[in-house]
Amino acid sequence: MKKNVSQLKVGVILSYIQMALGSLISLVYTPVMLKYMGQNEYGLYNIASAIISYLGLLNFGFGSSYIRYYSRYKVNKDEKSIAKLNGLFIIVFACIGVISLICGLILSQNAKLIFDQGLTAAELDKSKILMIIMTINMSLSFPASVFTSYITAQERFIYQKLLNMINTVINPLVMLPVLMMGYKSIAMVVVSTSITITVNSLNMLYCFKKLKIKFIFKNVDFRLLKEIAYFSSFIAINSIIDQINWSIDKLLIGRFWGTASAAVYGLAAQLNTIYLSFSSSISNVFTPKIHKMIASNESDIEITNLFTKVGRLQFIILMLVCTGLIFFGRTFIYFWVGPGYSDVYFIAMLLIIPVTVPLTQNLGIEIQRAKNKHQLRSIIYLIIAIMNVLISIPLCKQYGGIGCAIGTAISMFIGNIIIMNIVYHKSIHIDIIYFWKQIVKIVPSLLIPIIFGIVVSYFYEIKSIFILALFIAIYSLIYVLSVFFLGMNDYEKKLLMKPLKLILNRKNIKD
Repeated sequence: MKKNVSQLKVGVILSYIQMALGSLISLVYTPVMLKYMGQNEYGLYNIASAIISYLGLLNFGFGSSYIRYYSRYKVNKDEKSIAKLNGLFIIVFACIGVISLICGLILSQNAKLIFDQGLTAAELDKSKILMIIMTINMSLSFPASVFTSYITAQERFIYQKLLNMINTVINPLVMLPVLMMGYKSIAMVVVSTSITITVNSLNMLYCFKKLKIKFIFKNVDFRLLKEIAYFSSFIAINSIIDQINWSIDKLLIGRFWGTASAAVYGLAAQLNTIYLSFSSSISNVFTPKIHKMIASNESDIEITNLFTKVGRLQFIILMLVCTGLIFFGRTFIYFWVGPGYSDVYFIAMLLIIPVTVPLTQNLGIEIQRAKNKHQLRSIIYLIIAIMNVLISIPLCKQYGGIGCAIGTAISMFIGNIIIMNIVYHKSIHIDIIYFWKQIVKIVPSLLIPIIFGIVVSYFYEIKSIFILALFIAIYSLIYVLSVFFLGMNDYEKKLLMKPLKLILNRKNIKD
């Protein structure tokens, strides 16, 4: 038990180190990549990856259901059933990998039908090659995901996060020389695929050598497969919805406006992806714990307390980033990628601000799955996603990337904020009123940093990246101090102070 707690705590810390490292590398690496690739090539890369990302929907939600069934058998210490589960999933995902390969090759040969208006003949030819390589990467990743899920279910977060951190660092270190030698998007995708295969191979080796994973392929339980398929079908709907909400805009822009506009939207989407990671770094670590709590019949009060505890931590971190982007984002983007990308700021804000609320509550997604009550969310989100497409098409034609972002923001506000809070309270039995009361207690502590941000934004013109970094550092310090003394509860203060005390104690011992 103590070992699992240690893995959980260290896992959260490593998640945030990886997130910070990944964000920093991404922010430094992107303008260099943009310089060597060019705006159109970068846009083409984003368009191709947006298409192939849809192949990820072929997992039909099976990947997200693994931990639920693993937890059920683990509680009962049924190792034989776990081995059968592993065998079942590896067979299913191997089949999905083959299907995705076929579908991807068909898509790549018909790229002209999708982008006949936005791309040139040369860009269409290159997009085919990119899509073929990305398809191979995707098809191999499906069976490998079983090993990743097993590592997560075993709560081996230290290994997992360290490997992810190494991958985060190595990727750009290998990519940069390739770009500097004159190779562009195709070489990038080849390198990325090679690194992915290496990481997946290490995960397989770790599972066999360290975790002693076992597979039983005899007597496949088709009744269990049917049950998993039903459970996973609604997760699949969620995946389709997420794919629509986060990828349809790139496809629409690529079709109606071309690669240059796709590059602008891609930069805004990258900032949004970094923002999403600030929340998922915490909630992903708690996924096995949630499934264990539900499998052990923990009360709704305990579930609500964990949901609120994690939600408050996510809110504190997200508001630092969100408000910082509001005040300093426009200047940052100018120094980051240069002039001519002013729309990146507005698109990023339209994506980031509405998603802040659901990000503080994304632990609720796993709670729904663990309780097998995720069906209603899937249906609601499907309706909202359809509305998103219907709104975004005319807005995209008229206003380009900003129009697409407005469509996504409207659907996000209606579905993720208003409707889902009602669902959490009424159907999932999370005390959402208690949750928001606890969140509101943090809000007064945000006033001091917000006032500082407004004063700097309106009365000071930032003319150098050094001054920008200085103001961001001062703002972050004011935010942390204000939230620490005025917003955090005792648990959160102890959580923040504990690593600081350990560092100071070690320093004192050395002295």
